[in-house]
Amino acid sequence: MQRTLRTRWVATVMAMLLTVALGVVATLRTAQPAHALENGVARTPPMGWNTWNTFGCNINEALIRQMADAIVANGMRDLGYKYVVVDDCWFNPNRDAQGNLQGDPGRFPSGMRALGDYLHARGLLFGIYQVPAAETCAQYFNAYPGATGSMGHEAQDARQFAAWGVDFLKYDWCSPSGTINDQVTAFARMRDALAATGRPIVYSINPNSIHEKTGPLRNWGDVANMWRTTEDITNAWDTGQTNGYPMGIQNIVNVNVPLASHTRPGGFTDPDMMEVGNGGMTDTEMRSHFALWAVMASPLIAGNDLRSASTATLTILRNQHLIAINQDPLGLQAVQISHDGTRRVLAKRLSNGDVAVALFNQGSSTTTVSTTALAIGKTGNSFTLQDAWTGTTSTTSGAITASVAGHGTVVYRVSGGGTTSPPPTFRLRGEASGRCLDVSNGGSANGTQMLIWDCHSGSNQQFTQAGQALRVLGKCLDVPASATAGTRVQIWDCNGGTNQQWALNGNGTVSSVRFPGLCLDVNGAATANGTAVIVWNCHTGANQRWTRS
Repeated sequence: MQRTLRTRWVATVMAMLLTVALGVVATLRTAQPAHALENGVARTPPMGWNTWNTFGCNINEALIRQMADAIVANGMRDLGYKYVVVDDCWFNPNRDAQGNLQGDPGRFPSGMRALGDYLHARGLLFGIYQVPAAETCAQYFNAYPGATGSMGHEAQDARQFAAWGVDFLKYDWCSPSGTINDQVTAFARMRDALAATGRPIVYSINPNSIHEKTGPLRNWGDVANMWRTTEDITNAWDTGQTNGYPMGIQNIVNVNVPLASHTRPGGFTDPDMMEVGNGGMTDTEMRSHFALWAVMASPLIAGNDLRSASTATLTILRNQHLIAINQDPLGLQAVQISHDGTRRVLAKRLSNGDVAVALFNQGSSTTTVSTTALAIGKTGNSFTLQDAWTGTTSTTSGAITASVAGHGTVVYRVSGGGTTSPPPTFRLRGEASGRCLDVSNGGSANGTQMLIWDCHSGSNQQFTQAGQALRVLGKCLDVPASATAGTRVQIWDCNGGTNQQWALNGNGTVSSVRFPGLCLDVNGAATANGTAVIVWNCHTGANQRWTRS
């Protein structure tokens, strides 16, 4: 979570990460979630405001109270922005004689309970920050004194938070040490401690702070209500980071889109707090930022100074059409319908049968982005499109299209007609090995290769069929257009090409439409975990026979 603090530590941290990565890879396959967390909160994505993006460590109770008053006065509270989250640097550097956390007496002279009471009296909810390590992020980077993390104090701190009236805990893994399984254990310890208090507290975790990038590699829905899926956001459109510190809006979207299957009521992927209103992007880019967070069912946590927010900023943050799409009770994240590298289409099913469709232009110049009602899951021949930005409506017999500015996003709410059932998910189990077709390490980047692995319920083994395309992690099963026998099978952005089309044959083989003589094949008829999946000359051997399960 640290912004300027991190710069001088990058070299040190990266060296440590090389060691950490080996442990992460070794434990990745066993880190599947066992069940969904059901603690009764966050049935829709949490909305609110957090101190960090604008103020960092420079916080005090007067600032928090002023921001709370602004949220009420500008109407954001009544639109759902309820959680006011006090991030790092709120605490006394020392625990009291009994080991209890205390608010910093200079910054929060009235105490944390009094701050919570102030927020509750205004119809708002109280959020606070802690870490599972010995030091918070600011302490780790020597920007704040003390070592007051929750390690060894989980139950005590959870009881303290409940006594203060805390409604939301942001729990941040700010350490380059530890495997995914270490993180699961530590995050689960606080999950259980919060549950034991009996107070409903939204549990927000960040498994990505200066650590091997674990977020996209695990569905954390058994541990938390919301979980970070990328490294920290920064106030920029594109930093060129695939998944490293810091990340721009477009970079984050590329990582978060394939994780749609992880989201449900009570559990949401978190692409980080918003930068809307912080001045580093154009108005078009900030509108895209908000629209994409909305359709991805992401928590809408503002991070700007609301006391001085411009009319343009408030117009974005208070867009009721997009808020309604984000807060739909189905709690579904939009799925990717198509992406050609520039034009991206996302669709989010809504509880009343409507579908929200985002037409996103990742290029720098205006272009036409199009899809169809059928492609987004609607049936019939008469539909109404409501533009989420203007509120205006139009009709169509099926075509959904818009001229979209560079870095822009047009969102339509599509109503009318019927709604198709979402396609069933299935695994492809190899007959010879008994193992399943698997996206290596759960990666979602174009070109990530396929292999076999022990069958599990993770999203990197869950396929859907759309025509003759096989989709997984928001991508399509793909072979390069120049493939020959022995070429590795991979995933790639869906583009409708015949090299992404497959025939599931009656004899159990899966053949390429582009290359009819080539079939999905477990290389060398091997059966071990990690064996590559290739295309090879079709035959009826057991290493080319697959069953849907």
